[in-house]
Amino acid sequence: MWNRWSVRLRRRLRGSRPLQIALLGLLWSVGALIAKKTGLPISGGVLGLLITLVLLFSRGLSPLSIRRGADWLLHLMLLFFVPTTLAVIDHPELGGMMILKLLVVLVGSTLAVMAVTGLVIELGVRRRVTR
Repeated sequence: MWNRWSVRLRRRLRGSRPLQIALLGLLWSVGALIAKKTGLPISGGVLGLLITLVLLFSRGLSPLSIRRGADWLLHLMLLFFVPTTLAVIDHPELGGMMILKLLVVLVGSTLAVMAVTGLVIELGVRRRVTR
């Protein structure tokens, strides 16, 4: 009985982007709740990501169960940065040397994130190929 229900849930989850986004939001919310209740100095989003990683590595959650929702959220990532860009444009006092420092930090952090992401993906692919 439980196995049949679990299979139905997984199939429905794999076929529904809104359900996948809701699941990712639920994992984020659980992480935020844990951070709030325990007083850990870690954000809820990071704890939610750690919960997601634990579920993925323990095979409690299939990558197919969140792939479409995660892809959609990543495609909308630019919208998350628009307010920051507008704030910089609206404050001319950030010009001059300050804007140069901001650009160095932004470019450096972007390159660091891209490098770490590339390494993690490469390690994941190598691990999958060796299996």
